[in-house]
Amino acid sequence: MGLLKSRPGKRLLLLVALSSMFSVTGGCKESPWQLWHSYAARFIDQQTGRVYDSSGDQHSTSEGQAYAMFFALADNDRTTFDRALIWTRDNLAGGDLATHLPGWLWGKNKEGEWTLLDPNPASDADLWMAYSLLEAGRLWNSTGYTLQGRAMLALIAKSEVADLPGFGPMLLPAPTGFHRDRTWILNPSYLPYVLFERLAVYDPSGPWRQIALGIPRLLAQSSRHGYAMDWIQYVPGDGFYPTVLPSQAEKEGPVAGWAGGSYDAIRVYLWAGMIDPHDAQRAAILNAVPGMKAYLADHDAPPEKISDQGLPQEQDGPVGFTAALLPYLRSYPDSSRAMGRQIVRLNAQKDEKSGLYGTGIAYYDQNLALFATGYLDARFRFGPGGELIVGWKRK
Repeated sequence: MGLLKSRPGKRLLLLVALSSMFSVTGGCKESPWQLWHSYAARFIDQQTGRVYDSSGDQHSTSEGQAYAMFFALADNDRTTFDRALIWTRDNLAGGDLATHLPGWLWGKNKEGEWTLLDPNPASDADLWMAYSLLEAGRLWNSTGYTLQGRAMLALIAKSEVADLPGFGPMLLPAPTGFHRDRTWILNPSYLPYVLFERLAVYDPSGPWRQIALGIPRLLAQSSRHGYAMDWIQYVPGDGFYPTVLPSQAEKEGPVAGWAGGSYDAIRVYLWAGMIDPHDAQRAAILNAVPGMKAYLADHDAPPEKISDQGLPQEQDGPVGFTAALLPYLRSYPDSSRAMGRQIVRLNAQKDEKSGLYGTGIAYYDQNLALFATGYLDARFRFGPGGELIVGWKRK
């Protein structure tokens, strides 16, 4: 566990980090977004727009496609946006996003053919994709994007939203597999509050505003000792409990069968940190997950895993966790020193040759870093109604 130690060299690095608090990467919205360009060169097929995990089996996910579309929009990179959109439509959605939500996993099957391996959509990817299309329609003045975004929104509302008895409407992780008898399984990291606020503007009669208002309650009731969980189950009349997916328990890996908080839950803090300071729900959401703030007050690195009882485990989390927590820490006026230590850790793990972060250059770490540093460097922000504010757009 990375316990805080006081050394002259570390104190000097901390002062340097604090002096450049609002420009994590040393860049600004007027300069090229080097991290995005490095990411695109490493993880996106420049001819097709397919985003792939360069480690292991080179698979693709709807999440990766959706995130790439969002980052491309934030960078005014319409070519990459269109390529990612078209590849997603043709390979994950049967050629028509207006009638089919994209399946979540694409890769090589047992016969060695590249194909859609799991047609079940992932609602967080669907949400980010619909949001990106709608905001692209506004920012790039394109009705085509807007129409596609609205069509996706209707499909999400129809197949991925459930009315939880005694609680209200909430986003399910997928159309199938997450509701059995009187139990619903949810993923708190699939619920970025700012997106629901914005979708409520595009579709006032939809469930988006009610979902947004339910997010602070869901986080407060499902977190343990102020820490978000990866997966939770809801039982009417009994509430929320940490859980694990049966499919997870069968996998090998660092969080196989883990019923606490880890690689999914880290995004809960990231989304919370990017809420506009003037939003009425911001304080309630931050107050629901104060655990990481308290932990990082006297630790050099965030934990990789939190138990289902809300207890941090010994192993430090990867560099992407550090990046994800920067906007969250900046939301607390008394966490500047903790934020400074995380900036030191992030910058120390920058690979100058690739322009990416971490020794293994993990795909997920880079996505977390793109969200966090892009936000802190003002390449994009979310307004008080969830609208996307981009650095390249001149008013």
